[in-house]
Amino acid sequence: MRVFASNQMFFTVLIAWFVAQTIKVAIGVVREKRFNFRWFVGAGGMPSSHASTVSALATAVWLTYGFTSPLFAIVFFFAFIIMFDAQGVRRQSGYQAEALNKIIEDIYLNKGIQQERLKELLGHTPIQVFIGASIGILVAIFCYR
Repeated sequence: MRVFASNQMFFTVLIAWFVAQTIKVAIGVVREKRFNFRWFVGAGGMPSSHASTVSALATAVWLTYGFTSPLFAIVFFFAFIIMFDAQGVRRQSGYQAEALNKIIEDIYLNKGIQQERLKELLGHTPIQVFIGASIGILVAIFCYR
C-alpha cells in the first residue's frame, strides 16, 4: 500500500481529473443554480476531464523520463488519440443521441409509451478538449516542480 501511495504520477493524474471534474461541477452549479452529482462522475461538458487526465499523464511521463523516452512517445500518442476521440467520434455519438431522442419524442408524444432517453452529452467541443488538456499540463507541472 505504501508503494501505491508514493506513486507521484498516479496522484498527479488523479488530481488533474479531480480539478477538471470540480470545475465542471462549478460551471454546472453557476449555470443551473443547482448541484447534480452526475456532473462530477459523468462524461462530457467543460472542461474535458479525458483531456485533462491524459495530458497530465503525458506531461508527467515527459517530466519523469524525458522527451526522447519511448514511454513518452507511447503516452503522447495515446493522449492524442483519446483527445481526438473525445472531440470527434464521441461528440458525433452525442449528436446522434440528440436526434434519436427527438424522433422518440415525436413518435411517442402523449401515447403513454415510455422510452429511456439516450445520453446526449458524450463528447467535447475542441475548446473543451483544449481547456482540459491545459488543466492537465498545468497540474502536472505544478505537481512536479
